[in-house]
Amino acid sequence: MKTIDFTALARQNIRSLTAYEAKEIPCRIKLDANESPVAPVISLDPKVLSRLNRYPDPQGSALKKTLAREHGVMPDQLLLGNGSDEIISYLITTFGGPVLYPVPTFSMYGITAQTLGEPGIGIPLQSDMQLDQRKMVAAIRKLAPKLIFLSTPNNPTGNAFQREAIEEIIRISGGIVVVDEAYQPFSREKSFIPDIKRFPRLAVLRTFSKIGLAALRLGYLVADSGLITEVNKVRLPYNVNALSQALVLASLRQKNETRAVVKEIVSEREKMAKELRGMPGIDVVPSDANFILLRMPNADAVHAALIAAGILVRNLGSAVPNALRVTIGTPKENAAFLAALRKIMKERS
Repeated sequence: MKTIDFTALARQNIRSLTAYEAKEIPCRIKLDANESPVAPVISLDPKVLSRLNRYPDPQGSALKKTLAREHGVMPDQLLLGNGSDEIISYLITTFGGPVLYPVPTFSMYGITAQTLGEPGIGIPLQSDMQLDQRKMVAAIRKLAPKLIFLSTPNNPTGNAFQREAIEEIIRISGGIVVVDEAYQPFSREKSFIPDIKRFPRLAVLRTFSKIGLAALRLGYLVADSGLITEVNKVRLPYNVNALSQALVLASLRQKNETRAVVKEIVSEREKMAKELRGMPGIDVVPSDANFILLRMPNADAVHAALIAAGILVRNLGSAVPNALRVTIGTPKENAAFLAALRKIMKERS
């Protein structure tokens, strides 16, 4: 049979694209994906199971009403998505490019822009992992991006960007500034959602993936109702399934339990950061997220040694050279990671 060159058949902008990889490496302790270490216990309304033969609410009306009360906005200021990834795609589909973002950051901004045939422009962060405001402003004035994505706290660096810098970007931008708050529940900084009233060009992305519900794939956008109306035009019908809607609604009735888990993760993050700062050869980036970025010589070798010890963390490779990202786990998992890393670093000193 003749071999078909499917690459030649693909659109030009897809040929050079590298797919987002979420590698699954079997390890007894998994600290690589920024997931919550605790699964919530949620009771599902049996009525939901009795209606699996029916399509879900296409608008997610009940969930949007609850989220609107939670954030002090109107339901028509919300759009639900199958994870934040889907909403990022909808935003770029709706408004086009150029698409501007700092680097390193969440790779799906650039991947999605390229997938949709729009130019993606990455502006390197400063050495302190903060926005290079001079270069960002220059790029905005020269390129007039339709969309600017700012992940704060930022993945994979973990730090929150300075609020004054973000507000300046919003003020000078003629396009839409999307503040991605995937990790905001773990941050000392306040959410930008209340600022939507002041800045109509501001949109805020949130997700349930980091606070215990990663399997449900449910994210949402909060913005001016006019912006939501435009994005809703490209939203796929029934994009959020009934089980995800029902389980997230149930979780919102258990806010105290979720907050307790988040508080424990933040406490463990601070304990772990203190321990890591005491290890020679490791540079710890201050974190406002549920993970910590570590810079060290020979990160590849340390990563391999941790896997050999049954502990999986994220090797950031070329995105952040000589750096590992470690998700905050349970106290027991964190202690095991610290003990393994301490032993590895001692052997290599």
